[in-house]
Amino acid sequence: MPQRASDDGALERSIEALLADEQHLGHPLRSALAQLWESTREQLSRLERITQISDRYQRLAQEQTKTVTERYDRQFRQIEKIIRISDRYQGMLQDLNKALQEASTHDALTGLANRRLLLERLRQEDARAGRDGFSYALAVVDADHFKRINDDHGHDAGDRVLVALAGALKAGLREGDLCGRWGGEEFLVLLAKADEEAAGQALERVQQAVRALRVPWDGRELEVTVSIGYAVRQAEETHQEALYRADNALLDAKRGGRDRRVLAALTRAVAPLPKQEDA
Repeated sequence: MPQRASDDGALERSIEALLADEQHLGHPLRSALAQLWESTREQLSRLERITQISDRYQRLAQEQTKTVTERYDRQFRQIEKIIRISDRYQGMLQDLNKALQEASTHDALTGLANRRLLLERLRQEDARAGRDGFSYALAVVDADHFKRINDDHGHDAGDRVLVALAGALKAGLREGDLCGRWGGEEFLVLLAKADEEAAGQALERVQQAVRALRVPWDGRELEVTVSIGYAVRQAEETHQEALYRADNALLDAKRGGRDRRVLAALTRAVAPLPKQEDA
């Protein structure tokens, strides 16, 4: 390329020298050479302007492309940020929904199933028993002399005992069983697919675990026992009827001296009409 530029310069100087030489003024080709040279210079001038315009356009296009790319990168980063915020927001909503669901189905103090979840599970067990023929057992567990604990040590101590009881109840049950807080110091245990023997063994473990409890409070250890009434669902029996028999058995356990379990009589009792929450 440098050699070509040098040749072009020498040619220009040679042509200009020929046109300037007076001895060629009358030469017939001088006029044609002058016209050709002028036309060539004009063409070169236009080409130079076109080249300059082209260069400016390319620089402008490059700048615009760069600007668009930078703008796209900024927008992409903003979208990524929005997505991250959205993901965190969705995660927070899921955690909140989970917490709300947990609060609606579990007791706030003990973490056990609450009455609502227990009733739902009991209806499911009734349907399963009617469909598959599997029975289940219900046990009502009541803390003995719980009022005395509240009176002697305060309600905070009573809450501590209830939490300890909940842990002992869960520890004694099988996988698939359900334990919940039925109300106050009373708990309900659902033993799935359990006959009298399986129910008795599970509840024996529960009582042993409760008897071993030592609940630390104000420099001393509180002890607690439970009375249990339980019933195995009979054919065509609803959970309300089985629960009614288990409640009666619990009264027998209380009257018999507490800290014991009593199996409900097989005679099918007529349960009272369920409360609105049981319906």
